[in-house]
Amino acid sequence: MKVAVVYAAPPQPLQLSCQVEDGASVQQAIEQSGLLRFCPEIDLNKQKVGVFGKFVKLDSPLKEGDRVEIYQRITRVLDEDDDD
Repeated sequence: MKVAVVYAAPPQPLQLSCQVEDGASVQQAIEQSGLLRFCPEIDLNKQKVGVFGKFVKLDSPLKEGDRVEIYQRITRVLDEDDDD
């Protein structure tokens, strides 16, 4: 079945399509897409993933046409004027 794997990598988001076996997991799709070669900074143990905007676990099964999303970790940089 065909699925897409996307990552909002700076400076431009990446979207790769790949063929996976029926019942493949989110993690299998990410690995088979080859995205991890392009974005070695991705850490699937720390970053959240989703399908069409909803958080899922790495072992969640996929369906034909699903879009797997890898979300960037959000970090906050404090400025000197921040009061906290």
